[in-house]
Amino acid sequence: MSPQRNMTPFGIIFDLDGTLLDTLDDVADAANAALGEAGFEGHPVDAYRFFVGDGARMLIFRALPDEARKGKYIEQCLKRFLAHYQNGWKAKTKPCPGVPQMLANLSRRGISLAVLSNKPHLMTKLCVEHFFPDCSFVRVLGHKENVPKKPDPGGALAIAAKFGLDPENIAFVGDSGVDMHTAANAGMLPVGAAWGFRPVEELLEAGAKRIVDNPQDLPAVVLGG
Repeated sequence: MSPQRNMTPFGIIFDLDGTLLDTLDDVADAANAALGEAGFEGHPVDAYRFFVGDGARMLIFRALPDEARKGKYIEQCLKRFLAHYQNGWKAKTKPCPGVPQMLANLSRRGISLAVLSNKPHLMTKLCVEHFFPDCSFVRVLGHKENVPKKPDPGGALAIAAKFGLDPENIAFVGDSGVDMHTAANAGMLPVGAAWGFRPVEELLEAGAKRIVDNPQDLPAVVLGG
């Protein structure tokens, strides 16, 4: 698929963490606090670039030492992490540079926009409403019981139905291999956000068809101008 300038209708689904928002410090602070309370060592902030992306439970699994990756410790630390994160989710988080301007540009073009994240649904909505109050997303969807996590295509396809668009007329923009696999599984255009948490090599290996270095370049790369 090769979207052309002024092609309508067209839609874009965005990942949240690392793609629209730089959440790494707040996620790391909450996880390290939870680990410390359970008697485990924390990690440098940069380590969390590779812990996030598959939901809160998997984040905690990856953060725990090998010998503690058992049900009891996972559940205890997950509960503590969620409590800390709910109290500190906006302490250091900020939009990735250039993202608000990019979203405004796309909205002016009449592009349907949505967010699909593996972050818990309530936190996903809180983050989007707080940091992007002026952007009219058609749908904001995080992980909840009836929404399978990415890379399952269910959430992306539900958004496509809400858009009223065929999947081939939708780009999925994200910063991880999980996002690229989600796009491919849903029959959408996989677009890698090089400014995010994961290396470009991961995005390409996972099937990214386009790589965007800066948010302000995304309209031209995806829409052709």
